[in-house]
Amino acid sequence: MDLRIDAARLLSRLEELGRVGATGDGGCARLALTDEDRQGRDLVVTWMRDLGLDVQVDAIGNVVALRDGREPGPPVMCGSHIDTVATGGIYDGNLGVLAGLEVLETLASAGVVPRRPMAVAFFTDEEGSRFAPDMLGSLVYAGGMPVEEAYDLVGIDGARLGDELARIGYLGSLPCPGLVPHAYVELHIEQGPVLEHHDEVIGAVTGVQGISWQEVRFGGQFNHAGTTPLALRHDAGFAAASVAVAARALARELGPPQVATVGKLDLRPGLVNVVSGRSTLTVDLRNTEGDVLADAERRMAEEIDRIASEEGVTVERRQLARFDPVQFDDRIVGLVEETAHGHGHAVRRLPSGAGHDAQMLARLCPSGMVFVPSVGGISHNPAEFTSPGHVEAGANVLLHVLHRLAEEEIVS
Repeated sequence: MDLRIDAARLLSRLEELGRVGATGDGGCARLALTDEDRQGRDLVVTWMRDLGLDVQVDAIGNVVALRDGREPGPPVMCGSHIDTVATGGIYDGNLGVLAGLEVLETLASAGVVPRRPMAVAFFTDEEGSRFAPDMLGSLVYAGGMPVEEAYDLVGIDGARLGDELARIGYLGSLPCPGLVPHAYVELHIEQGPVLEHHDEVIGAVTGVQGISWQEVRFGGQFNHAGTTPLALRHDAGFAAASVAVAARALARELGPPQVATVGKLDLRPGLVNVVSGRSTLTVDLRNTEGDVLADAERRMAEEIDRIASEEGVTVERRQLARFDPVQFDDRIVGLVEETAHGHGHAVRRLPSGAGHDAQMLARLCPSGMVFVPSVGGISHNPAEFTSPGHVEAGANVLLHVLHRLAEEEIVS
């Protein structure tokens, strides 16, 4: 049977979900557990229930919708997330969830009931923009963080995660860790330029690079910007700027694929004519090799200590997130590649530079990902775009990969 998804229906849902939290410039902002996130969740759950799926919500607010197979057993699962960053587009995360929903609807419309149950999920707070760390919901689902610890996380706005889950009505009753799938496959936009640069349609994702996030706070001395000689300053702002420069220099010295980013910086009192007495910044280090990432962390720590000592400021650190590199299941990577070739698409094996829920599910079951190109490599930006043809191609590859996995024998 030549199964194919309904591209128009999938694109329509992407656009409708994108209108929830719309920012007026083509993007959307649905930070985790905000009112906008609740509205997006309600919309997707409505679509799930309209298909007759068994919709379940767990203790961290992850939503899993199940469709029975011909035989009982662990399901084949797909999904992603629907929360966004504050400057989000309409594809990041959303494509994986809505394409998964489209796969289940396509099978149901064709009267196809695979051997195994199938599931589509969206996980809480994948972005980590409001509550760190990122991939939080899937981390708890996979048993990597106790749910009680997650409840006590405090967001950038001072809100407590457990209170916000209850407030928006998604404090579910199912326990965590969650149901262990037979396999997990996630469709996602690449969020980078590689596929487009090479004129390739599908990425068979080999793994996810390791991620280290930390927050650094410097304490100096507020003073007059005009009367305080440089040699007598304890400038927390200068220390923060020096860390940003040092992070870039370290990444260049280690070479690709090492990257380093200072993505958030706050200076106090934040006045043009006052030497900063306090500064807070974040340092994001990533690498596909665990030992190189650990070396980058060590060297960055040494640089921070040196900068603090030379400027005469105090320093405090807080680890926000730390995940080792993940290698996806070789068989699923091969299945994605084989399926894409079978559909006539140019395929590239490549690692992911961004974190994804799939890396957490890989702790539980064989997992993999399907990438489709991002125009200009742009993501976390209202200009984020993937062509309709590439959306359709990726969803059809996902459909056939999931269908093959769902027909695999259930061994008791």
